[in-house]
Amino acid sequence: MTMLTTMTMLTTMAMPATSMAETRSGVPSSPALASGTRGRAGAAGEGVAGEGPAAGSGTASSLLPLFAWLTPSFPVGAYAYSHTLEWAVEAGDIRDEESIGAFLGDLLAVGFGRTDAILAAHAHRAAGAGDEGALAEVNTLAVAFAPSAELRLETCQQGRSFLEAVRASWPAPGLDKAAAALVGEVAYPVAVGLAAGVHGLPLGPTVEAFLLATVQNLVSAAVRLAPIGQTAGTRVVARLAPTVHALALEIPALTLDDIGSATFRADLGSFRHETQYTRLFRS
Repeated sequence: MTMLTTMTMLTTMAMPATSMAETRSGVPSSPALASGTRGRAGAAGEGVAGEGPAAGSGTASSLLPLFAWLTPSFPVGAYAYSHTLEWAVEAGDIRDEESIGAFLGDLLAVGFGRTDAILAAHAHRAAGAGDEGALAEVNTLAVAFAPSAELRLETCQQGRSFLEAVRASWPAPGLDKAAAALVGEVAYPVAVGLAAGVHGLPLGPTVEAFLLATVQNLVSAAVRLAPIGQTAGTRVVARLAPTVHALALEIPALTLDDIGSATFRADLGSFRHETQYTRLFRS
């Protein structure tokens, strides 16, 4: 006789908030962070993680769309990109579990992870408010921030693929109108923020899930590049989870003027990647 077990997905993240400095204390700095300063950080607002759904939504929304959109099976082509990790492995900057954790920690806290999260948050608000003009402006800024042709392809190919997949499978009132405001290239964080905003998903969990998915995609690339195995990769994700949580609490209070990146070596690696003798990834 077969017994059917019902699995319940926990949607409440109860990790204690920690400061960025506390999260990264004792962690050796990665070569991804060569010099420079972070973008200006605003004070995180109280209760950000528990923000309600977008304006105009009368009831709380299920987080199930986030679980579907930010998994490896969602057809955005994330498996094709390493965001400079392939070059970092070739150059010897990433050698083991410790170095991949430090490298990704920098990309997350003072690199594209923080920038993309800010852009996603502003796209979320613009889409939720039905402000197509503001949404288009955020997207233009996001595309312009790509530091190289490869990384621009990475964000724009995934952004357009994500948006079209959501429109085809997760329709919502106002989705097509918001999507029509983005002509041509669509940056990935803007596409995620747009979809979540239109669907009335709360901002805090959207940002946190987006950042965690970013970490998981990069760890997956690192495992395929062979400096670490699957168990070590899982430890890296767990190690960076407090950083994700702290950053997600900070992001909603930041403006577009707070955007800034200091991972210069990683950015330069995106230029050098295209000349590598052998490549598994497109970036």
